[in-house]
Amino acid sequence: MTVYAVALLNITDREGYGRYAQGFMEIFDRYGGQLLAVEESPTVIEGDWPHTRTVLASFPNAEALDSWYRSPEYQALAQHRFDAATTRLVMLRALE
Repeated sequence: MTVYAVALLNITDREGYGRYAQGFMEIFDRYGGQLLAVEESPTVIEGDWPHTRTVLASFPNAEALDSWYRSPEYQALAQHRFDAATTRLVMLRALE
C-alpha cells in the first residue's frame, strides 16, 4: 500500500542544509521514493504555516519508507539536516 511522507522543516542553516540536499536524491531514489511536492512558500488557505520548507513524498509501502529512513547511508547524510533544521516527519497511509 502506498504511503506518504510529510516533512515540515524550519531551516536555520542554509549552507548546512545544502550539504544534506546535495546527497538526498541519490539515496532517496534507491528506496523507491518519489518527490511529489517541495515548497518554500505554500499557499496557506487556513491558519498559519511557520515552516520554511514543506515536502511531500511517496513510497510504494511502509517497509520501503522505513528502509530508506533507517538505512546507514541516509542516517549519515541526515546528520547535516539534524544540524541545520528542525523537522517534523510523519507517514500517512494512502486510502486504498
